[in-house]
Amino acid sequence: MSDIKLISLGGVREDGKNMYVVEVNDMLYILDCGLIYPPDEMLGIDVMIPDFTYLKEHEDQIAGVFLTHEHADAIGALPYLLREIHVPVFGTELTISLAKLECNRLGVKNYRDFYVIDESNEIEFDDVTVKFFNTTHSVPESVGISIVTDEGAIVYTGDFKFDMTVGADYQTDFKRINEIANDGVLALLSESQQAESPFSNTPEIELEQAIATEFQKAEGRIIVGATEGNILRLQQIIDVSHRMHRHIFLSGDDVEKIIDVAIRYNKLTIPSKNLFKKMKELDRYQNSQVVILETGTTAEPLISLQKMAQKQHGKLTVQPGDLVMLATTPSAGMETIVADTKDIVYRAGGRTVDLYEEYHSSGHATPKDLQLMIQLMRPQYVFPVSGEYRLMHAHRRLALDCGIPDDHIYLMAKGDVLHYQDGNMYLMASVPAANVLIDGSGVGDIGNVVLKDRRILSEDGIFVVIATISRGEGKILSGPEVISRGFVFMKQSTDIIEDSKALATKVLNETLAKPDQFDWSTLKSDIREAVGKYLYQETQRRPMILPVIMEASTRRKKRNFKKN
Repeated sequence: MSDIKLISLGGVREDGKNMYVVEVNDMLYILDCGLIYPPDEMLGIDVMIPDFTYLKEHEDQIAGVFLTHEHADAIGALPYLLREIHVPVFGTELTISLAKLECNRLGVKNYRDFYVIDESNEIEFDDVTVKFFNTTHSVPESVGISIVTDEGAIVYTGDFKFDMTVGADYQTDFKRINEIANDGVLALLSESQQAESPFSNTPEIELEQAIATEFQKAEGRIIVGATEGNILRLQQIIDVSHRMHRHIFLSGDDVEKIIDVAIRYNKLTIPSKNLFKKMKELDRYQNSQVVILETGTTAEPLISLQKMAQKQHGKLTVQPGDLVMLATTPSAGMETIVADTKDIVYRAGGRTVDLYEEYHSSGHATPKDLQLMIQLMRPQYVFPVSGEYRLMHAHRRLALDCGIPDDHIYLMAKGDVLHYQDGNMYLMASVPAANVLIDGSGVGDIGNVVLKDRRILSEDGIFVVIATISRGEGKILSGPEVISRGFVFMKQSTDIIEDSKALATKVLNETLAKPDQFDWSTLKSDIREAVGKYLYQETQRRPMILPVIMEASTRRKKRNFKKN
């Protein structure tokens, strides 16, 4: 009888950062290693990744990292993990190629422990066999993962949907799913991102026809905003552009690399060598011949479209008559960015088409898909994952309707450890699973104190008090002067400025009058307290107060030469 633990290091009660650990008899099998893009209030933070503490403590027990697909929510944190520990990484050919590309970009070069698998592979370990099954998603070669134990399989779907109209590289392998189900499924970890959707996804063949219709109606340029990892949507845009005799101009920074990799592995087809043109050639073509493809990760295409419409892009500007097609599925919490983008485009004279809103396109399972997966797998336990809490809760209701008992459905929190032993599943003590913040090249060195300071600066500004003193003479040599940034306009707030100077002068004189009790930290703290209290009384705001107090020596230097 196997001793089994299920651990969530990310991906639950949040939109992204998928990372789950299946522990079987002390061997660890890591499912995905993703990141999440921070909300706006996380000022200056680039991305957030899982906490690897538990994995570093058990590095010698890790069998490998098993990847479902190549999106950032599944592979984005892999370079950071491989900086910390050396473990084998398994994925399909395209996924591994793009994972290597991301690792190289972030400085993890020449890592050799990558292994390419396909859906037919079965990797045998001491007590476990790892199997794979093809799923339908917005990228080819997406797979689900089955960790087969003597207690049954732990199945992780990754991102998926069901669509019978997609091409061979995107088709779901129902035969393989049936084989896994017939052998017995102990637990199903199933994505939840569209669990509340009132609509089923439009079949991709119909969506491509809709894109073609919108292209036909467009008389001017077409600007498409899409995530660079949505290869299925990129293929549709390429095919329709070719049929409509339009040339494609690439605007995103990294899309050329991704397209090159996809072409190399025959996952993206270019119908004509003359289809793509350099951006510098844009003015040579009529508006009716142009498709501008703006790509990036998550909200980046939308932000770029906003800059185009506001004439801040640097290369491109939305013109009257342009059609701006939003071809990216917005993640939870992006509704405001989408609405703002549409509004700004219309102000610039363009018009928008939102494929997700108008045609219900998504790469994720809607309620009927989620219930079909449950019925196909027939698991004993269901774990809704990969989604915010409300979406996981909606997924729970769907599982209940499928006949799964309430006490066999778990809405995990980050760090939760569920232990299956002697036929029962129960919650154990949690493991570290806090968000690790990435700011530039810094990993985990930004904490709540720094974020609080950034929030204060963004909301109330900074107020700098500058003075030079002489402790030997017990007096102020210059200042105090003040500088306000983001707090008050100094020319219109002379009373506040002068009163603040007077308060700082008072504190400095009182401190200098007691040289035997002089302390730099106490002096600066007293200035912050006195000036801060006054500023709050006058403005009801609390800027960051930064005292800059310098000491100058007043002793004359001895000459080391004689005067002739």
